[in-house]
Amino acid sequence: MPKPSRLGLWGDRDFRRLSAATALGQLGDRIIFLALPLAAITALHADEFRIGSLTALTTAGSLLVGLPAGAWVDRVRKRPVMVGTDLARALVLLTIPVAWWAGLLTIWWLYAVALVHGVLTVFFDVAYVSYLPHLVGRGNLVEGNSKLSAIRSAASIGGPTVAGPLVALVGSPATLLVSAAAMAVSGLFAITIRKRERKPEPSEHPRLGREIKEGLRFLAGYPALRAIVLGDAIFNLFLVMYQTMLLVFLERETGLQPSGIGLILSGMGCGALLGALLATRISKRVGQGPVIWLAPLVTCPLTVLTPLAGTGWSVYAAAIGLAALSLGGVVRVVAQSSFQQTLTPDRLLGRTSATARFVSCGGIPLGGLLGGASGSVLGAAGTLWIGAAGMTLSVLPNVLSPLRTLRTSPTEQAPSTHTGAQAPPVSST
Repeated sequence: MPKPSRLGLWGDRDFRRLSAATALGQLGDRIIFLALPLAAITALHADEFRIGSLTALTTAGSLLVGLPAGAWVDRVRKRPVMVGTDLARALVLLTIPVAWWAGLLTIWWLYAVALVHGVLTVFFDVAYVSYLPHLVGRGNLVEGNSKLSAIRSAASIGGPTVAGPLVALVGSPATLLVSAAAMAVSGLFAITIRKRERKPEPSEHPRLGREIKEGLRFLAGYPALRAIVLGDAIFNLFLVMYQTMLLVFLERETGLQPSGIGLILSGMGCGALLGALLATRISKRVGQGPVIWLAPLVTCPLTVLTPLAGTGWSVYAAAIGLAALSLGGVVRVVAQSSFQQTLTPDRLLGRTSATARFVSCGGIPLGGLLGGASGSVLGAAGTLWIGAAGMTLSVLPNVLSPLRTLRTSPTEQAPSTHTGAQAPPVSST
């Protein structure tokens, strides 16, 4: 797709519609993030174990269907998958307020919705990542990912702001009506995108296991991609440990009221938004490879400001550290997503994305369990120290890989007509 000279990708009608769909879908997601567990807490008075189980089920989709989702998505056009999963998620969410009004809502109902919604989200995310290179062109991936990350970051600020008053006004189950409506309209916006994909050529003998292995071999064939996925897996494990005890620490150790905690979380969203706005410029100046490890190396150590915080001004220092974590995280994700999309041939985009997601997100449920166990033994502050150290050390796989000096993606090594899964070596430029 030719890039307009002044407005960049904003000048393209189809990208604007994808952006609108992204904004609505992310708004719905952010409302779910708050309203779904609150439905268990306030409407059903669930205990801590059941709430933890609900959280685990929301992330189980990547482990259950992550690898086959990529192989299946690579067989079909991506836009219809995005539309279908958006509409299906809207219908699934709609069952919660309906069941509540009918007096049928139970924790098992919420479990089922969390699991089905999570599985559908895996298919949506794999299709979404695979569709972007087709829509904007590989040369515009950094700009496209930066702009879409800015939209997601804005939603992370606005979603809780919308959800909080709605929960107070109409209750958690009814608030999910807004999420369902946002998902449905997101799917309708995606329908209006005019650019059509070429249907993938079917394999002569399609076998799911063989296709999954092909995606695994491709990802394993690039030292840089292997390093990105391993670094992500380490980072996510310790990030979830950190997040598990963050709210406990802020409430019990600093004495913050819920409104103050909400402001700190909104500040994290602001950091993410700033990171999205700066991601393209930073990648061009520092280099796409180095920024993947420099961003967390610079920002993750600042998270130790939280366990050092007490009452008073130190809380504001902790808030700055958390905002920096979000900023660095978005800069890193934009760079490495663009890098991965650029290297991957069209026919392997779904499998590569799903495989990376499967490996990097597989430890998230474990991180939650470790965070809870560590908090019980070492306290919330001790767990935050461990999480901060682990997130910082997650840069090591990337520092020890070709990403250390690779300033640009080797786009010439990833033609869309590529037919094999064997990856050529990546050299620094």
